[in-house]
Amino acid sequence: MRHLTRAVLFLTIPALLSAQEGRPLPAGAEAWSLTGQPLAPPALAADVREGHERRLAIAKLAFDRAPGNADSIIWLGRRTAYLGRYREALGIFTRGIALHPNDPRLYRHRGHRYLTVRRLDDAIADLERAASLIRAKPDEVEPDGIPNARGIPTSTLHSNIRYHLGLAHYLKGDFTRAASVFAEDVTAALATKNVDMLVASSHWRYMALRRAGRGEEAALVLRPIVPELPVIENGSYHRLLLLYKGALSADSLLAPKPASGTTVEDVTIGYGVGNWHLYNGRVPQGRALFAELLRSPQWAAFGYLAAEAEVARSGVKP
Repeated sequence: MRHLTRAVLFLTIPALLSAQEGRPLPAGAEAWSLTGQPLAPPALAADVREGHERRLAIAKLAFDRAPGNADSIIWLGRRTAYLGRYREALGIFTRGIALHPNDPRLYRHRGHRYLTVRRLDDAIADLERAASLIRAKPDEVEPDGIPNARGIPTSTLHSNIRYHLGLAHYLKGDFTRAASVFAEDVTAALATKNVDMLVASSHWRYMALRRAGRGEEAALVLRPIVPELPVIENGSYHRLLLLYKGALSADSLLAPKPASGTTVEDVTIGYGVGNWHLYNGRVPQGRALFAELLRSPQWAAFGYLAAEAEVARSGVKP
């Protein structure tokens, strides 16, 4: 009976109000954008949806067997979010934190989804809490919810906490603090020879330093980046770093798809190229790419979020 009560508590999650102006969301929307638009999850391809639903059903079975287990709660929340049900996932993680207030993984995952729904200050609070909980503790590989083509996880709990915290500061326009956080991830990636984490964190650190006006430091970030790096899943970040280094052209990265393409990779590349234009003084080109990005359905992608933050800070309507 106790387990049944916990299961019901998790699976009957009330709708959350958006942090933006306390306004209730329209039916079907998961968040307000930073520019004030309601955001509804994009349609998933039938095979993708079927896969996500099948894995969510497995996670629910595991949760039903052990509703107080932190791993069961985390996977239920992660699988729910993959279907675009971000507010529901936030509720799951919140209830998990009530049961496990000292588990950094729950704050890490809730912080990620606070970013998704544009609650940036809440994300920072959660991720800083997670960072405090892992201090002086050994790192651990974080299993992928959607494995890459080689089935090799490329990130760790510590690196993901730092990565999302750095991104949160970046989205707030605090480029100095973002660069500092990403510096820790770059150092850890070099020490462990984690190429995928190296290119991902180097990409955001480089951009943060450029936006902070620290071009000489940014140039140093590019030194370890060479075309031959054996990247598994962060190829977009790798190619962008080669653009910043002058080894690739912007046209080669964008062609043949526009920035508003339908994949997360399109959005990642589009934001990187737009930002490259911006900090090199080509402001109209950068803003044009940001505006184009906001026509993409991939609003949960970090590139989209960053473009949206740029537009919101500029005060120019997309």
